[in-house]
Amino acid sequence: MNCYQCGCTLSEHDFCTNCGADVALYKRIIYISNRFYNDGLERAGVRDLTGAITSLRQSLKFDKNNVEARNLLGLVYFETGEVVAALSEWVISKNLRPKKNIADDYINMIQTNQNRLDTINQTIKKYNQALTYCNQDSLDLAVIQLKKVLSLNPKFIRAHQLLALLYINGEEWERAKRELSKCLEIDTNNTATLRYLKEVDEMLLPEEGVKNSPKKQKKSDGVIKYQSGNETIIQPANMKESRGVTSLLNLGIGLAIGIAIAFFLILPARIQSAKANIDEELRKVSEQSDAKTATIDELQQQLAELEAQNETLQQDLTAYMGTDGTGTLQSAESLMKAAVAYLTDPEDVTTVADYLDQIEEERAEEGEQENTEAFDNLYNTLLALVGPQLAESYDEDGHAAFWAANYEEAIPNLTKAYQYDPTNGQALFDLANSYYRMGDAETARGLYQQVIELFPNTEKADKSEGFLAEIENAD
Repeated sequence: MNCYQCGCTLSEHDFCTNCGADVALYKRIIYISNRFYNDGLERAGVRDLTGAITSLRQSLKFDKNNVEARNLLGLVYFETGEVVAALSEWVISKNLRPKKNIADDYINMIQTNQNRLDTINQTIKKYNQALTYCNQDSLDLAVIQLKKVLSLNPKFIRAHQLLALLYINGEEWERAKRELSKCLEIDTNNTATLRYLKEVDEMLLPEEGVKNSPKKQKKSDGVIKYQSGNETIIQPANMKESRGVTSLLNLGIGLAIGIAIAFFLILPARIQSAKANIDEELRKVSEQSDAKTATIDELQQQLAELEAQNETLQQDLTAYMGTDGTGTLQSAESLMKAAVAYLTDPEDVTTVADYLDQIEEERAEEGEQENTEAFDNLYNTLLALVGPQLAESYDEDGHAAFWAANYEEAIPNLTKAYQYDPTNGQALFDLANSYYRMGDAETARGLYQQVIELFPNTEKADKSEGFLAEIENAD
């Protein structure tokens, strides 16, 4: 137990040894809270869930931070079918103790299972619908809804009790008793269940007959004697028996006449009426079926159209985003970063160049993408602003590496120098020389050919023809 003021562990003294706070009353409150928690735990162990809920609520009244009592209360609620109340207690418990709290497992058990969540939602909706039917006096529909609720959540005590009440209202005592017995299996001491069960048992008990009348008849030696006022009446026994036989015979004759009347007069009219009602119901059902069939056809047509539109939009989106799901969006982001970098520091052309290189790499990976006019205008503007400086910088670095025979470093720099300044024929020529000296004759051949085509009648073109001749002779 920790001090409420400084958090230090308390000793057997009635004061905190760290901060000196008086903790006598605080200890007593905690002890009472724990006593109610232990009582709730014992009651839950014998399935006295109502008593357990009462004790655990009392425990939380004394100490709202009693995480163990709150977790157990959530379990008891869950056992009675009150899933929402259980989740509320576990969420509060998790907020009180974020780490090493078993409430995490309980919450994950429900929230990570989508089927369980759907079942809980359906249970709540159907139970509320059953209540609505009860308020509308549609009791048969309420019974159907409650049966669906109990098929989804058999431990929902309130649903069992409401269904039992509906059975009691319909004088279906045996069914009501079965539902109440299921409640007692879940919660052995539920007050409402016990009260309903008492009423049902009273209706199911047989009525006791009248016993020990004041004056008994006496039967002996074939005669019946009984007292009527001050007189003793003596009656032959066979007279009473004959009266009984006559009564039974008259009853049988009357019953036969009644059945005959019902068969020949009442029954045909009833059959005709029932047949008319059935025909009317069939007509209504047929009309409803036709209307629903037309609605289904219309909805299926709309669904097909929407699926076609969705496929078209998906294709457009795929074409716009590229194969990896980013495509043009990533290029646009790189272009905006390049623009921001140039506006922030126009002299920092290296950063702008890095972003422009990213755009070129993305285009190389994704293939040519159709960009907007604004994208192309901004890209070309930035390229025109920083291109000359970049071309000059890459040309210097490339030629320095070339003359130092560091062709691996010279190739990328000369490539970018020619990329940012297509008029730089020397960069293109030295790039071809770098590949040739690296042993990549095929790439060098193509570059020498470009020099000849793009810069004819120049010394570089003449030298390129000579190198091409060397390559051809080497082959």
